[in-house]
Amino acid sequence: MDEFDTEIGQMEKLEAHQKGVLHRAFSVLIFNSKKELLLQQRAFGKYHSEGLWTNACCSHQAANETTFEAAARRLQEEMGMTCSFKEGFKFRYKTELENNLIENELDHVILGFSDENPTINPTEAQDYKWIAMEDLLNDMQLHPEKYTVWFKLILLDYNKELMQSLNS
Repeated sequence: MDEFDTEIGQMEKLEAHQKGVLHRAFSVLIFNSKKELLLQQRAFGKYHSEGLWTNACCSHQAANETTFEAAARRLQEEMGMTCSFKEGFKFRYKTELENNLIENELDHVILGFSDENPTINPTEAQDYKWIAMEDLLNDMQLHPEKYTVWFKLILLDYNKELMQSLNS
């Protein structure tokens, strides 16, 4: 896809990360009725960002799949749950990761709402927790190394957009 989110071709996810090609992705943030956010700790063995805390799920859309369809599919695959979604916002970022990988993504942030506890897939996540936003932001400031790059961007750099999306 191009910088305007127009699809121009397809490429395998790993190849896109190896070459640093701009591509579409999504990040799902799930809130419960207490306004807590669901976090997953990425499984050890993932090809990047293993063991780090992040949003409920994230991935890439498959061919001919809408962002909401992809979000529902991956939420079920990673966390064994379903929920209602609403569109949040999107942002572009580029960063180098371990293993000589580059994330160059237009990330669609999807908001979900559920009081269901996940049944995590151990190949995707090794743990989960619900956390109050204030506690999360405080911990993220104190221990940024425990969190994925994109999750820190969403919560710290795009907090205003996140709050506007939640309240609209």
